[in-house]
Order: sequence, then structure tokens, then C-alpha cells
Amino acid sequence: MGLADKINNAADTAAGAAKKKVGEATNNRDLQAEGQAQESTGHLKQAGEKLKDAAKDVTEGLK
Repeated sequence: MGLADKINNAADTAAGAAKKKVGEATNNRDLQAEGQAQESTGHLKQAGEKLKDAAKDVTEGLK
């Protein structure tokens, strides 16, 4: 997809990492787990975007 999706995914990753750090610092396991989940989701979405881009590059190369 577009640049906006990539930015949103990076924001999710960064927000998740921040939550995870705050959870670690405050010994809040729930916040730490929530942050880890959000960070992982951002990474997975970003990987999906990269896969879409690669597929697009391949299909463009076949034309």
C-alpha cells in the first residue's frame, strides 16, 4: 500500500516499544505485554507492506 500505511505501521511499532519500556520501568506486566503485542503487530504489518512492494516490483518487471 502507500506511504501512509508504512508511517502508521512505524508509529505502531514505536508506540509499542515505548509502552513496553514504560511497563518494564514501572514493573507493569500488563503494559509491558500490551507494548510487546503492539510492537510485534507493527513489525508484522510492515513486513506485509514490504512483501506487497516486492510483489508489485515483480509484476511490474514482467510487463
